[in-house]
Amino acid sequence: ADLFDGIVMAEQRFHGEGYQEGFAEGSHAGMAEGRRYGALHGARIGSEIGSYLGFALTWRCLLQKCTDEKNSKRIRALDSLIGMVQKFPYNDPTYDKLQEDLEKIRGKFKQVCSMLNIQSDFRIETERSSLTF
Repeated sequence: ADLFDGIVMAEQRFHGEGYQEGFAEGSHAGMAEGRRYGALHGARIGSEIGSYLGFALTWRCLLQKCTDEKNSKRIRALDSLIGMVQKFPYNDPTYDKLQEDLEKIRGKFKQVCSMLNIQSDFRIETERSSLTF
């Protein structure tokens, strides 16, 4: 009777073992793929945020010498953008408002570009890693 039980139950036993092995291998592969995706996505966001900060600091420096009311408004908008970028939580990947804050920064960047009469279509070339405005 034991011989037949082993044969009859073999399919179920092998199915269970195969499932456990596949689950463990899939979990490992999923973690590795998730890390790669997270690092790539984080690098893109970091590059975007860094370019906004460099842009704002450069224009802030260029407009610093002009003291008319129009440039005063531009400088205040630039200061706001700089402040938003500096408050961005780089070290907290679990920050629940990350996308919301990123969209606010993008909106402020577009506003500043409009005030400066500069085209604001930002994009990252993934192949050459260059920024274009």
